[in-house]
Amino acid sequence: MNLDSWPKHIHKYLFLLKDNFFHLPYLYNSPQSMIEGLIHLPIAKHDALRQFISINSALYNSNIYYKKLDEGFWILLTYMEIKQNIVTIASYDENTFNDYYFLNLSIFQHKFVINDSQEVMLLNTSWTFNKPYTEVPNYFYKETQGNLISFALKKEWVKKKFSSKNFKERKAIIQFLNNKRGFYRWVDIAPNAHDLAKELSEILQEENSLKFNNGTVIKKSMKLIIDFFNNSFNQTRISDNISLSNLEYRNVAKAEKILLSNLHLPFLGIEHIAKEVNTSPTKLKINFKIVYGYSMLNYHKEKNMLFAKQLLTNPDISIKDIANITGYNSSSRFAASFKKRFGILPSEVR
Repeated sequence: MNLDSWPKHIHKYLFLLKDNFFHLPYLYNSPQSMIEGLIHLPIAKHDALRQFISINSALYNSNIYYKKLDEGFWILLTYMEIKQNIVTIASYDENTFNDYYFLNLSIFQHKFVINDSQEVMLLNTSWTFNKPYTEVPNYFYKETQGNLISFALKKEWVKKKFSSKNFKERKAIIQFLNNKRGFYRWVDIAPNAHDLAKELSEILQEENSLKFNNGTVIKKSMKLIIDFFNNSFNQTRISDNISLSNLEYRNVAKAEKILLSNLHLPFLGIEHIAKEVNTSPTKLKINFKIVYGYSMLNYHKEKNMLFAKQLLTNPDISIKDIANITGYNSSSRFAASFKKRFGILPSEVR
């Protein structure tokens, strides 16, 4: 794949429907190639002065703001409104050297149907870290919307800017960047992320580009990045730093898709999910924990507990219904699991 053949690739694969998801390929070598690839989409409109791309289609709408903040450091803000199931597919220009790493903060709301007459919006926050040449599909579900803040970082920029004063694990971070391809995902781990992300989003969406303050955006971006890294070392994935093949990353992403599609059911079992993904249960079990930091069973439980915690803020939904929604066949079992995770009973939250 290269930029010259990108229009033909888009013509062949853009919005290809497979497994109930429409495919959206994009170039991922660098922020520049990503922007060039998006501009070439037949449904895209580009405002070069504002550094803004808008995409409107029957499947999804998107607004993308991009800024080069420093040599080797870019920020991209993407707002997406998903109308049908979408899966984004990373592609690489084989003739272009790739030395950008992408740190992404995803804050999305999705509609959760409780029964025939009731639905709620749930918030899903996650971080991902992509090394160069790592191909991972990202699934976006119908009737979801939210923001994706992406930081594109060159290794040399990281070495220069990540001082030991700000980054407690600087050596481990640099070692992490030195190794081969990789992809990791964290459930909401940075407590200040939402406020900082909102501040950055408001600045980037300012229509008058003359008011844009590069120094302010760099400062706020660094706060967000520091917040992420200082919390990410509570788990050992960055320091352990195990690289998988692109096929293994794709299989793990498919397994997560199956888990998230069935949160309202009891855990489906590793064997069932591995069969759906077409890989061995042992390999999938190991690789899933490398990428997500949880076993598949515990990831299912963690997502359910986070959703339950949000649902408890809605007084119109009974605790019994929340237990059923999150896959528990009794309120007492749900309450015990909830207290084990948060140290407080669901009724005390109410």
